[in-house]
Amino acid sequence: MSAGTTTREFRQVDVFTHVPLLGNPVAVVHGAEGMSEEEMQRFARWTNLSETTFLLQPTDPAADYRLRIFTTETELPFAGHPTLGSAHAWLEAGGSPAGDRVVQQCGVGLVELRRDAGRLAFAAPDLLRSGPVDEELAARIATALGIERADVLDIAWADNGPGWVGVRLASAEQVLALRPSYADLPVDVGVVGPHPDGEECAVEVRAFVPHAAGIAEDPVTGSLNASLAQWLTADGTLPPSYVAAQGTVIGRRGRVHVDTDADGTIWVGGDTLTTIRGTVAL
Repeated sequence: MSAGTTTREFRQVDVFTHVPLLGNPVAVVHGAEGMSEEEMQRFARWTNLSETTFLLQPTDPAADYRLRIFTTETELPFAGHPTLGSAHAWLEAGGSPAGDRVVQQCGVGLVELRRDAGRLAFAAPDLLRSGPVDEELAARIATALGIERADVLDIAWADNGPGWVGVRLASAEQVLALRPSYADLPVDVGVVGPHPDGEECAVEVRAFVPHAAGIAEDPVTGSLNASLAQWLTADGTLPPSYVAAQGTVIGRRGRVHVDTDADGTIWVGGDTLTTIRGTVAL
């Protein structure tokens, strides 16, 4: 080990799956105190995953731990699958919440997580931006997706941190058939469409992230599913509780469980499992 490096516990967790390698992986560094922002960003770039997270002691007394979330290029205030994967890693390493629920401190503030039959779920944070998308942007998005503007049943801002625009199509079949021109997508876009009644999953979701280095389509996306649920359960387009499929086109089998409490809180959950466990010298 070179001078100035520290050995830290490390896990790579597969999220939104109970079968290894079919979900969305997140790299988790434990005990990240002493690391600079530049060092965190450098390691996140090196892992080359969609997100790498760093567990730290909380600065808010209401939190159980603090989390910093990095893509290969920048830090995010919140992201869904890193939240679930990091909570899984923290608990597996011996973390014990002060209350009935795990409380994570991150860029958007405090995020609660609950455990239900072994499955973790986070409470969807408030949207930072919602409401209509201007028609010029909507038309550009439709063109980049390779569809007609008339094929878009609804479109809206659904941003809880990463900057999502939500697009609703008539069917899961249409969602699965999309072959977007990533270079022409002006923003990160999440697309959703319903499966036929009686299927395992209510909807199919795809997340197109043209501005994330090295990632064109995110395998399974907690933040997007949270914001889509907030957008589409509010008016009854989607039921209060359902299961979404994501990652199908790129060889994954993500399953996102959405549940709405009586008080309106939306919980976004999925199975999590550790695929790599060891140490890193940073």
